[in-house]
Amino acid sequence: MKPQNKISLWIIGFLAGIFNGLCGSGGGTILVPSLVFLTNVIDHHAHATAIAVILPLTIISSLIYAKSGIININITIKVTIGTIIGAYIGSKMLNKLPINILRKLFGIFMIIAAIRMVI
Repeated sequence: MKPQNKISLWIIGFLAGIFNGLCGSGGGTILVPSLVFLTNVIDHHAHATAIAVILPLTIISSLIYAKSGIININITIKVTIGTIIGAYIGSKMLNKLPINILRKLFGIFMIIAAIRMVI
């Protein structure tokens, strides 16, 4: 790996961490497009990497939020059950989707999320 790629990856990771801490997102919204378009990582690998990176992001952010007393444990447990099932199914589907379909699905999701955030 070239030295500038290592620095780019650290900067991408830093920005994803900032966005995760501030907005609760960053893994998919920052990492996937950055890895694909700035560092030429294959789409499937970028999505899988983003998912793997979310665990440490989530642990750190969750500890800080829990210390602040702003996590609703009852809601968290219920949502977690659904996300575990969804993550299993989504992970199995990732390698079966062609890149062009994966990009379109991801793009549509990002557009819908952006519109919902603005409205």
